Amino acid sequence: MPDPAAGRRTFGPVVLAGLAGAGLAALAGHRTWATAEGGGHAGDSLVQVAAGTGVGESPAAGALALVALACWGVLLVTRGRFRRAVAVLAALAAVAVLAAVAVGWSDVPDGVRDSVTSLGVESPDVSRTGWIWATGAGALIALVAAVAAVRLAPSWPEMGRRYDAPGAVGAGAPKDAAPEGAPSSLDLWRAMDEGEDPTA
Repeated sequence: MPDPAAGRRTFGPVVLAGLAGAGLAALAGHRTWATAEGGGHAGDSLVQVAAGTGVGESPAAGALALVALACWGVLLVTRGRFRRAVAVLAALAAVAVLAAVAVGWSDVPDGVRDSVTSLGVESPDVSRTGWIWATGAGALIALVAAVAAVRLAPSWPEMGRRYDAPGAVGAGAPKDAAPEGAPSSLDLWRAMDEGEDPTA
């Protein structure tokens, strides 16, 4: 049986780690992963390909990291089996980001080299930036946190059902119990919508 105390202790750190890791991967995934510079035909000019050109980037990694980040936001407001399913999706998104980093490790520099060569730069000096490392590190942190969430989610505290819409039905949501003759929560909401003071 899940330990509620242990769940409360692990909830904050795991969620914060997941948000931080996915956020870092999303930020770094939209940056330039590789740059190049080198001499021109005559060897006396310097051409540099850097951030803002669209060359040396990996849009897929940034998009997948945003999916992982969104999963952590959804995980905060869900409960039960759906929460665990969202944690699994967060883990899969983090794995996909790591795969994009692995593919981009060689593909992105090659793309930069081809782009610069087409400009007439001979033997360009291509180098990876720290953003590719940051993307991988963020995705790895997000993955570890997501795996922990899949395991620990059943013991985590859940948002109270008091935040459900009045009269909500489904997923075992209990109806508000009111003393006989007393107005229900739905009646109070209707009274306020009509400009009446239900407490009078």
